[in-house]
Amino acid sequence: MKYFIYTRKSSESEDRQILSIEAQLRELRDLAEKEQLEIAASFEEAKTAKEPGRIVFAEMLAAVERGEAQGILSWHPDRLARNSVDGGRIIHLLDTGALKSLKFSSFWFESTPQGKFMLNIAFGQSKYYVDNLSENVKRGIRQKLRCGEWPALAPVGYINNLKTKLIEVDSERASLIRKAFKLFASGDHSLRTLAKALKEIGLRSHKENVLSISSVHRMLQNPVYYGMITRKGELYEGTHEPIISKNLFDEVQMVIAGRARKKRKRKHEYLFSGCMTCGCCACAITAERQKGYIYYRCTKKKGKCDEKYLREETLLEQVRDIVEQVTLPDDWAENMLIELDREKKLSTSDHWSTVRSLESEKVIIEAKLDTLLDLHLEAGIDRTAYVQKKNALLNRKHDIEQKITKSAHKGDDRLEPIRELIISSQDAKKYLSDSHKQELPTFLKKIGSNWILQDKTVRYEARKGWRVLRQRPKCSDWLSM
Repeated sequence: MKYFIYTRKSSESEDRQILSIEAQLRELRDLAEKEQLEIAASFEEAKTAKEPGRIVFAEMLAAVERGEAQGILSWHPDRLARNSVDGGRIIHLLDTGALKSLKFSSFWFESTPQGKFMLNIAFGQSKYYVDNLSENVKRGIRQKLRCGEWPALAPVGYINNLKTKLIEVDSERASLIRKAFKLFASGDHSLRTLAKALKEIGLRSHKENVLSISSVHRMLQNPVYYGMITRKGELYEGTHEPIISKNLFDEVQMVIAGRARKKRKRKHEYLFSGCMTCGCCACAITAERQKGYIYYRCTKKKGKCDEKYLREETLLEQVRDIVEQVTLPDDWAENMLIELDREKKLSTSDHWSTVRSLESEKVIIEAKLDTLLDLHLEAGIDRTAYVQKKNALLNRKHDIEQKITKSAHKGDDRLEPIRELIISSQDAKKYLSDSHKQELPTFLKKIGSNWILQDKTVRYEARKGWRVLRQRPKCSDWLSM
């Protein structure tokens, strides 16, 4: 009688799979030599037996049906089957006589009614073990989620602490993750250009692979980075340290939503294309090249328009005049920054009333969450509606917690935007040079809106702060904004 040796290991670690299969082969060959069994072939497989569909296992059974061997030698019945389909095929082959013998290193079997009955029980125990293990894993994941613990491999930007079983901020990658969110929130990047930028600054996965566009997209939509955990669409409060604020996360989601519809790619790209509208008819201003020069004109999509052509050199000169108007001299900027630092030290406003109000609202939301959970457990609300309401309440609670944290630094919240504006204005002089000419459209969007071209003249509505800046204000004017 000829035998097939069958070994299997389903561990996720490749090294452990190889070692385990080698150990099984060594034991089984020793058993074959001891009992003087003739081995026709060996079959090795590194795949779970939880579900049917193992290729090597199917090839072995097909060879048994062809009569190439009449017995199987394996470590234990659970190596052959952990599901009812594969276990049933083994029993059927024994019933038909195609398979005459089964031998195991750690299980006794005899091809008798009693032996088949015991084999069936062994297969059933193997299936029960898998099913029970799966349920235990799911129960453990649910418990970790309830405790606010990340239940899997840490996402990029975090690392798994093997001692505490929690995730911690990855000091090397966290700053790059934060930069990725800020870059995309600016609106100056697509997913493709952001992926390229992240590759250049050195952001890699845990396996040191370059992040694909789809990986970057998933990363930008993962709430784990602002302190929440999502599982099958449901949010849970995380206990890990957030890398970004929820405000920044929300800004990124708005950019993603705004780009859901792809824009048609222009055949030619000109410096100020898409930046302005016609002051006469409100149509878009387009550009075209004529006799070696670039001219900007109204598209005239609404009919006849009297707005004339304007050469790019003239338009660029006007834009640079605007940039000069909002550019602070270095001595002005330094004096204003000194004044801001003095104001920051003198700021002693008491914000306890605001904190108490926010904490009261937080208590109300927590009570609503408890009521919502009780309603769901009593089947008073379906799961879809429960998840939607729970996610909304948790996000609101998270917003409140951020406001409470920032309340103690409310003075900084008022002064920091002014500081950033002064620094941006101080740096604006670089846009007057040709080397930074391509950055002008982005800067224009930053300082103003409703850019129009009328009578060959550029006009715009300055944004708050930049509107005051054009008048070369005193620092006290800024602090009263």
